[in-house]
Amino acid sequence: MSAARRAEVEKTARLVGVDAGGLGFLAGLPGEDVRAFREQAGAALNDGAPEMLDRIAAATKLVPAPVAAAISQKALGPRLAAAVAGRLEAGRAADIIARLPVDFTAESCAHLDPRKIAGIVDRLEEGLVVRIAVALAERRDHLTMGRFVGHLRDGVLGRILERIGDTDVLRAGFYVDQPERLPRILELMDDDRLGSVVRAAAAAGLWEEALAVADAVGGEQRLRIARLTARLDGAELASLVRVTHEAGLWETLLPLVALLGEEDRLAVARLEPLHDPRVLAGAVRAVVATGLWGAFLPLAGALPAEARKAVADAAAGLGDEELDALVREVARQDLWELVLPLVELMDDTGRQRLFDLPAFRDQPAP
Repeated sequence: MSAARRAEVEKTARLVGVDAGGLGFLAGLPGEDVRAFREQAGAALNDGAPEMLDRIAAATKLVPAPVAAAISQKALGPRLAAAVAGRLEAGRAADIIARLPVDFTAESCAHLDPRKIAGIVDRLEEGLVVRIAVALAERRDHLTMGRFVGHLRDGVLGRILERIGDTDVLRAGFYVDQPERLPRILELMDDDRLGSVVRAAAAAGLWEEALAVADAVGGEQRLRIARLTARLDGAELASLVRVTHEAGLWETLLPLVALLGEEDRLAVARLEPLHDPRVLAGAVRAVVATGLWGAFLPLAGALPAEARKAVADAAAGLGDEELDALVREVARQDLWELVLPLVELMDDTGRQRLFDLPAFRDQPAP
């Protein structure tokens, strides 16, 4: 399961109150479809709530905000208070929240109707929002943090980033509901802080989360992640390659490697896991499935001789359809200069199979 899909399944599981393992039927769906299902389920759950909530909300409007806050805390509890807040006008809900203990509010946040978040958060005092975010981090409720972070102003985000740890940043970024905000969040971190977050991914075993964040951003921020990752020591980078192989994340990692300069690419090529024929065979299969030859071949060309031979053998062992797809993609991207050195490393049988393919015969001589 891709990291993005896993995040969506876990969010859905939280919403409906079950273990993520019980939603295995969602695992094969695209992440966008799982998200749409989650949003529809959330709307149905919140819109279909009992009329009692409307009566409580109506009664809440009749008393001063401090009294309503006391009722919420003493009589309703976090879950019911969040449900009632979702039925109030955003300004009124914010007035009540401002008078509640931060820990109570943090627990309630997990149950708030996502459609109401933006309006309420925008009316809260910035310092309170920061304290709530820190409380959520302390509770390790990164999923709820991810629901809120996309609605926060830059100033608030900057203050929160100063108060929470690197792993909190990674985990919340993994669950963010507005991934279009991720580039701006990364811009708010200087290279020292972002590099610290990248190192935390290695130390805490959070490479899947880190790669999911990298996959969600582009341009300068993706390049920053690639360069800072390349500065890790050999053991840290080796752990990234192992996780990529085991979790099938080549589709995310290879575009990052493709952004590196020659020196950094050579450093990656020297990593011990990339000399393992099983790892390289998995990479080749992933590249066939995704068409990422333009990202993979420069790395393959930088590998030591034995590793390049392993790549050539893995390619030669592909089925006819896969090998045909390889040739067509190489031709489409005009990558012959990079792929022919690998063809030379194939045994006679592998080369002949390649030359006999219709896709190869249909191509003009490189």
